[in-house]
Amino acid sequence: MIETNPVAHLRVLKPLPFAYAFYDGRIANVRLHSDGENWLDDGGFSLGTASYVLTDEDDALVYDAHLSLAHAKKIRTFLDRLGMKRIRLVLSHHHLDHVAGNEAFADCEIIAHELTLAHLEANRAGIESGSHHGAPAISPLILPNMVYQDHLKLDVGRLRVHLRHANIHSDDATLLYIDDLALLFELDRLWSWPISRIMPNHGDPLVISGGGYEKTLIRATQQYIRMLKRSVNEPELRSWDLATLIAGPLQAKWVNYFAPYEAVHRGNVAKVVAAKVS
Repeated sequence: MIETNPVAHLRVLKPLPFAYAFYDGRIANVRLHSDGENWLDDGGFSLGTASYVLTDEDDALVYDAHLSLAHAKKIRTFLDRLGMKRIRLVLSHHHLDHVAGNEAFADCEIIAHELTLAHLEANRAGIESGSHHGAPAISPLILPNMVYQDHLKLDVGRLRVHLRHANIHSDDATLLYIDDLALLFELDRLWSWPISRIMPNHGDPLVISGGGYEKTLIRATQQYIRMLKRSVNEPELRSWDLATLIAGPLQAKWVNYFAPYEAVHRGNVAKVVAAKVS
């Protein structure tokens, strides 16, 4: 079923007193754009996507512009009604399901790593025409107007926020870390960080609404990456489904199983093997 209202299933969660999570997706038999394969329905919407907002006093920091302009407009309206006088947008990386709503924040400071800006500039024409990763097009694509290189510290009211560059999901990832609370937004590979909770862009809404994932989510990710690497030289592992591959983390309840990630897993295996062969 194609949903006529693109934000009909958007939920506003409040995992922390100062943080909101605008969550959409993981709705069975519902699509937002089309029946044909596309980055919106078969990516962020099927897996579930959260954009986060940190607020303190009359200051707001938005982490990612969500799946569509309609989603971003809902976030902007929400903040305007809260009486926020300063709104800034931080982009976690350049993938389309994280920048689709940038236009709603065109009059704000839009912060990203310098590589995020480079990726978006290089592919802007294709993104706006729908030829880069296909439809739906994002037009106009509003670019970041402030970039950083390694790290950047921001104050959001009384919250001290630290942006750090990392090469994890993409080479331009920006991790958002609240120093005083040891709270990490997005997933980090650095186990040495003093992290109490992790708030991912894609994840289980029940876990997010309950305050986020425990630090062991990092261990689960490490286990998955190790198994992917092993599949290059151990062909029998390539046929294993995701549930089998990460049976240990699932049994330990570090993560929850979600069937749509099986397709993502198959794609990951193919890419890792192809990269090794080439």
